[in-house]
Amino acid sequence: MTTPANVGHPRSASALRSVQLLVTGYVAISVLTLVAIIALRNHSTVVNDAVWVRGTIVVGSSLLTFLFARSAAKGSRKGFLRLRIVSAVMLVAIVVIIALPGTFPLWMKGEQAVCGLLLLGVTLVVNSKHLRSVFTK
Repeated sequence: MTTPANVGHPRSASALRSVQLLVTGYVAISVLTLVAIIALRNHSTVVNDAVWVRGTIVVGSSLLTFLFARSAAKGSRKGFLRLRIVSAVMLVAIVVIIALPGTFPLWMKGEQAVCGLLLLGVTLVVNSKHLRSVFTK
């Protein structure tokens, strides 16, 4: 069993709290978007198959990101590594979604932009020199 990282330092605890807040916002927006997709399911100009797939994937990834953030806040090195990977991968996927012409409606691209900004914040904090040093063996 690996020893948990020392996340008790005030700077580390503050950074991880910020990450958890950003990820909570990501989860909330993702879930609300899925609720909107369900509510607007009969409007094919607003909700198409790509929106259904992307909306579902984003909710799943946001929930995983939330679990990884909680795990990292408890000192889990594996949780921290997973958080770093998932936040970066989802950020890249969001940039691609926004850049794709025509596949997604404008409202979905806007929602993805907000999620992207939240994940950009997560990615910047978890890749900071300080937090990386906290989770280094």
